[in-house]
Parts: sequence; structure tokens; C-alpha cells
Amino acid sequence: MKTIKLATFNINGVRSRMPALLKWLAHEQPDIVCLQELKAPDDAFPFAELRAAGYGSIWHGQRAWNGVAILARGMDPIESRRGLPGGKGDDQSRYIEAAAHGIIVGCLYLPNGNPQPGPKFDYKLAWFERFIHYAATLYRSGHPVVLAGDYNVVPTDFDIYNPRSWLKDALLQPESRACYQRLLDQGWTDALRATHPDERIYTFWDYFRRHWQTNSGLRIDHLLLSGELAPRLKSAGVDRWVRDEPSPSDHAPTWITLSVASTRKKAASKSNPVATKKSAVKSATAKKTAKRKTAAKKKTPTTR
Repeated sequence: MKTIKLATFNINGVRSRMPALLKWLAHEQPDIVCLQELKAPDDAFPFAELRAAGYGSIWHGQRAWNGVAILARGMDPIESRRGLPGGKGDDQSRYIEAAAHGIIVGCLYLPNGNPQPGPKFDYKLAWFERFIHYAATLYRSGHPVVLAGDYNVVPTDFDIYNPRSWLKDALLQPESRACYQRLLDQGWTDALRATHPDERIYTFWDYFRRHWQTNSGLRIDHLLLSGELAPRLKSAGVDRWVRDEPSPSDHAPTWITLSVASTRKKAASKSNPVATKKSAVKSATAKKTAKRKTAAKKKTPTTR
């Protein structure tokens, strides 16, 4: 068995946070990364810089708002879905999905929903319903799946420093929490809470009122594991040091480690079509060379 590290990080502007992102990737070396709030159109995504850092990537951008991406160390993620089913006319870039390192990864940026009540909160709940419906199909597939991202939901009062000042916020509304609980009721495991059941652990600290300096945070970045994958969970945590870097995002990378079967040759063929193609070409070349040698031996006269 080997261990892989998978992380989710609301980057809050991929172009402006690029130095911090590259520093974190080099220091922590996660195998799979889900990014949210790229705030950049597709043609401005820094895929070349990430490639130079050792990461293949897929992305679903949007100018000035939203945007999601999946990075994979040492390989190109294989995209399986871009956007949620349903929601005709919804052009917001909030979901992307890929296979990488033997795992199906869904990266999401769930709508914030503020101010509520109002159309933004209605959109949040409608998007959440679509996500719950689609998540059920993923769970029933029996595949190893992680649904990682910024859910914009504080699941319980234990996941926030002080709920009183946030009572009217969309992140704490009973409807938002009920939707999140319905996801868990499908069988998904909240990896961070499962690993730290009795610890107040946060992933987001806003820029106001010295909330970072006083650790007045919220837990809104979640990694949900399918039934097939949950038993492989080894550890989970938050790379808080990234939040303390110059010009940081208001989120910190949230991560898990998983045990996976160490079948490198098979995994490379299944997860990387380029590796598969190279292997096939190499095999075909070897066969042709062997045939030529056999034919040459048959034609060569025998001398005694």
C-alpha cells in the first residue's frame, strides 16, 4: 500500500495568489489538488507554470468570478465531467470532475447564497439540490470518490468560533445545513470531522476584525469520502501556515491522506492515456523487431 495526499484550496484568485500556491505545492507536495474561486477565464489559467512545478491540470474558468480546477502531480487528470447535470442556462463555473491516481475527484464551489433571503439564496439551494442528486449516483457507483471543495456551509455550531454574529448568514441557515446533512445521509464521510471529532478546526478566516489573528474561523471546506474510500482514510488536517503568508487567501488548504494499492504500472496505464499509448508503441516495436530477427535467421544459409 502507498499513501496519497489530496487537498482542497479556495485560492481566491489564482493569478494573484500564484507565488503562495507554488510555494505550498513545493513544500507539501500534494498528489491531487482541488482549487476554487480561480477568478480567471480559461485562457488566463496558469497551466504552464503548474506544469513546470510538476502538475498536470484541468480547469473550468470564469472571468472575475467562480472557477474550479483539479491538479495532479506527475500526470494529467482525466476529465469526466464539467458542470453539474440539469440547471439549463446555468453558466457559472462551479463543478469539475476527473480521475487521477486511481480516484474520482469532484471539485466544487458551492454558491455562497448571501444576502438571504433572496434570489442568491434560492440559487444556492437549487444548486445544492442538483449536487445532492448527482452525488447519490456517484456514491451508488461503488467507485472510490472524493467530493472536495468550498461548500459554503458551516455544518454545526461546533464548526464556527461564534455563531451568534453569523445567524443571518447563508452559511449557517437551517436549509443549508439540512442539505449538507442529506449528503452525509447518503453515506459520505466528512473526512476532517471523522479524523478530529472533538476539535474545533477551521479552514476559513475572513479579512475583517482580526479574525485570523484571534483564530475566529469557520469550517466550510470539506472533503467527503465514498463508502469504498472511507476505510482508506489515514489522516486529515489544515495547512494553516499558508493563511499566514503575505497577501493570502482567506482560506487555508485542507487535506487528507489515503491508503491506496501500490500498483504503479497498472495505475499508470489506466490513469494516463499518454503512458498507455507509449507502452503500446514500445510493445509493437519490440514485436516487429523480433519478427525481423526470426525472418533473418530463416533466410541465412547454414554453414557447417
